[in-house]
Amino acid sequence: MIYYLLYELLFNHFKDKEWFVVKALNVFQYVTFRTAYASITGLLIPLIFGSWLIERLRGWNIGQQIREEGPQGHQAKRGTPTMGGVLIVGSVVISTLLWARLSSLYVWTVLVATLLFAAIGFVDDYAKMARQRSLGLTGKQKLLAQFSIAVGVWLVLFISTKYFGTHYSWNVAIPFLKATAEPNGASFIGPYLYFVLIAIVLMGWSNAVNLTDGLDGLAISVTFIAMTALTAFTYLSSDARWARYLDLTHRPEAAELTVFCGAMAGASLGFLWFNAPPAEVFMGDVGSLAIGGAIGTVGILTKQEFMLVMIGGVFVLEALSVMLQVSFFKMTKRTTGTGRRLFRMTPLHHHFEMGGWKEPKIVFRALILAILFALLSLSTLKLR
Repeated sequence: MIYYLLYELLFNHFKDKEWFVVKALNVFQYVTFRTAYASITGLLIPLIFGSWLIERLRGWNIGQQIREEGPQGHQAKRGTPTMGGVLIVGSVVISTLLWARLSSLYVWTVLVATLLFAAIGFVDDYAKMARQRSLGLTGKQKLLAQFSIAVGVWLVLFISTKYFGTHYSWNVAIPFLKATAEPNGASFIGPYLYFVLIAIVLMGWSNAVNLTDGLDGLAISVTFIAMTALTAFTYLSSDARWARYLDLTHRPEAAELTVFCGAMAGASLGFLWFNAPPAEVFMGDVGSLAIGGAIGTVGILTKQEFMLVMIGGVFVLEALSVMLQVSFFKMTKRTTGTGRRLFRMTPLHHHFEMGGWKEPKIVFRALILAILFALLSLSTLKLR
């Protein structure tokens, strides 16, 4: 909105005038400038409205439900306001609408996908509140809803490419392999196989972030680092000069997604102000599913699906620990009759917690790992 008001309307109308103020408005055409201010806006909204929302959540008696089988130290958190993820999602949506060019199909795709994932989380959180238990939607219900969103994202890409001239290359961009960056090249798999990849990425990332959200400040601090790195990747892949130099799949349509990523990074910092240990509010599934869905959608639209594994390495480790735990338990139960566990408890942060690590230590060490993963991912940009 600000872009259209100050650049499209004012600057383009008065650009022939020798007015300093009007000429200064030219800066609004640059995505880097608007990304910076989307980040600032995304940060300020939670800082301004966070305390008000926490009080409203307390007044509505929307408190966290704790699993009985979880670490006993978490029982003290019972009743802490949850569903604070609406603050994150609201901040990102408002910031993006203010600073992005709203003619971009990809902006609307990621906004709608994020809101739909948030809706799944909202229903799940509400079910927990209504039942006064830590169980909301069933796993099958969540997966079915997430799969439906994946179908919607694929349909947008398929229909816009086939009928409206928007080009989306159905090639799998694999890190370190230069040839895979070429549209219709060696890694071309076509739209129908690509749908499988889209479903795996969206369902996997929404659940990975959801699993990571178990300690004060853990998921949101890792989100900030991952989204900062993803902002850089999005900008570089959308700029023709950088994409050509770095042998990235050039996605000019994805330029405005940089604004969205910046808004998410800013909103993450703003929410961390209240979610840092000891947390005053939890994001709930409405926040974690939305963040995971947003990361996955941006990765798909920018052709960075595989690079996401490195960018969000902490999320991957958390999800992988659960998969290994379940698989090992089932395998040993089938072969020996008694199920055994690889970890004391999963997701992975609970394993360290049960081993005696204090919660802040786990969070800060995970943050260090997240920074390491982000730096490693950025270091691969020229490795083709």
